[in-house]
Amino acid sequence: MKKNITLSLFLLISYFSYSQCNGRYENEIFSSVSVNTVNYSDVYNDYRHEMDIYTPDGDTEDNRPVVIYTHGGSFYAGDKGAVDCVDFCTSMAKRGYVAISANYRLSQNPVSFIISTEEQYRTVLKSVFDIKAAIRYLRKEHASSNPIGIDPNAIYVGGYSAGGVLAIHLAYIDQISDLPTSPVNAQNIVSDISGTLEGDGGNNGFSSEVNGIFSYGGGINNLDWINVDDEPIASVHGTNDLLVNYNCAPGLGLSSVLNLCGAGEMHSRADSIGLYNQLLTYQGEDHGWCQSGNNNPLFVQATQFVTDFLFTLLPCNPNSVSYIEKNNLETKIYPNPSYGTININSNELIRSIRVFNSIGAEVFLKSIRSKIVQLNNLDPGVHLILLEGENNKKKIHKISVQ
Repeated sequence: MKKNITLSLFLLISYFSYSQCNGRYENEIFSSVSVNTVNYSDVYNDYRHEMDIYTPDGDTEDNRPVVIYTHGGSFYAGDKGAVDCVDFCTSMAKRGYVAISANYRLSQNPVSFIISTEEQYRTVLKSVFDIKAAIRYLRKEHASSNPIGIDPNAIYVGGYSAGGVLAIHLAYIDQISDLPTSPVNAQNIVSDISGTLEGDGGNNGFSSEVNGIFSYGGGINNLDWINVDDEPIASVHGTNDLLVNYNCAPGLGLSSVLNLCGAGEMHSRADSIGLYNQLLTYQGEDHGWCQSGNNNPLFVQATQFVTDFLFTLLPCNPNSVSYIEKNNLETKIYPNPSYGTININSNELIRSIRVFNSIGAEVFLKSIRSKIVQLNNLDPGVHLILLEGENNKKKIHKISVQ
């Protein structure tokens, strides 16, 4: 298996170890969980709009991150009670999360779904709209005395197979104009359903934004929808997956189904544009490794992989992506490429500089007073510079050393 991570975040994870999450969210610390089923739509009152909310028994924390897991089933089958849904949500709740397994609308006619591109777009968009309504439900509940005990700024969505496809498109379709107009006009489908990308599931007036996504064997219809300012993504995918290709191919392996690009291509795209991502590749595995839940060691490993990824995003973690972004030093470094000397442009006090090479080894450390730094004896190639200032402020720059 292979595990990829963008260089800057690899260094953050390997260099920083201090956490203010009070021992939560990394390992299972609760022995049991409770499950409460609710209808999350104020428009539809049916089974497809129900979700199971898993919470740790005996927990007194009322500001907990949320992870939503959506089931597989090719958008015409599946259920929130599938073994992978139950095992994942139970494990995450035992770590301190509010974990949710959510149903969503499915195609009523599998044959029609397989042969009709229009039906495929319509079904996937409806599923996205449903989970957006579920996210809004959570924020609505938070605004009304917060009975579930969530942090509305830490909501993450993922899933297996169709559930992974759902999460990816929920995050990365940013505007109606992203959608194609031929050979099927998907923009008109949005207009038919709701007129906006918020959909028709209700709970209007609250945000459906997410703070990160993950995918087990999912893919995206258009790689260009992945942009540098999008949500971070983690994926787990088998290289022999014939239903959602590790690279790019029609979904389900059928020429009548829309093209999906799996983790191999998605993470190459993310790497090329600088979007934070992590990839766990299962060499030689097909699509089914997730279906038996904890009975398959690969699923257990994937759950830990996603746990580690989400921990790098949590607001309670002072070294997380979100924390670093909110507490950045305002700095610029030049020239880039560098030939041995760099200039640091900043109105703030810089206390130290650390340099890491492309495999994550620290190759330079210096306390600095001057804003001109000699980078002596560095091998040519891409390096990462970590600047540290006052009040735990930090900034990461990537430079090329000639």
